[in-house]
Amino acid sequence: MTYGENLWLFFTLLFGIIIVPGMDMIFVLANSLSRGRASGLAATAGIMAGGAVHSLYGAVGVGLLAHLVPMLFTPLLIAGSLYMAWIGVTLMRSSIVIEGVGPAGTRSHWQAFRRGAITCLINPKAYLFMLAIYPQFLRPEFGPLAPQAVVMGAMTAATQLAVYGGLALAAAFVRQAIVGNDRVTIWIGRGAGLLLVAVSLVTFWEGVRGWLI
Repeated sequence: MTYGENLWLFFTLLFGIIIVPGMDMIFVLANSLSRGRASGLAATAGIMAGGAVHSLYGAVGVGLLAHLVPMLFTPLLIAGSLYMAWIGVTLMRSSIVIEGVGPAGTRSHWQAFRRGAITCLINPKAYLFMLAIYPQFLRPEFGPLAPQAVVMGAMTAATQLAVYGGLALAAAFVRQAIVGNDRVTIWIGRGAGLLLVAVSLVTFWEGVRGWLI
């Protein structure tokens, strides 16, 4: 797999995970509907800031592992791929339903930004992504890890901006599409789960091939 192919696979999976309805999406939607698009965009900026923190600790963790205990990197790759497959199967079997969106509870754009960052930082989906998925694409064979981490962090922020920022700008339409529409939310979750399983198979093969070589 080339570095370009690796990035494209990362983006595909990243987009599939971000569009799954969850805490971040609901927070942006609540701010957009109750306080307007500007508040929704402020919440989006906060979530992007939280995502940057997640990217930082993910990169630091992988970097330390690759530097201090390099022989554990391949086993981690294989273990991570199996964990990723388990998450994917769980998503495919689950039924994600959003019954309603309450008020945002924010009184200023700064408060929306701050709570957006906190929402992202406490979002279990983000931790699962960093623990099970992020290390699969930050690879020593593609060169220094720091530039790779910067590129992946920028891709994460841009994808969050496109999805959540677009949600803030089109809140009324998106609310009708995802809130109370069980079929849409269920199939979004199952589609993301299928992506996880597919990528986990590719990652598992890469790890096994690295061991065999």
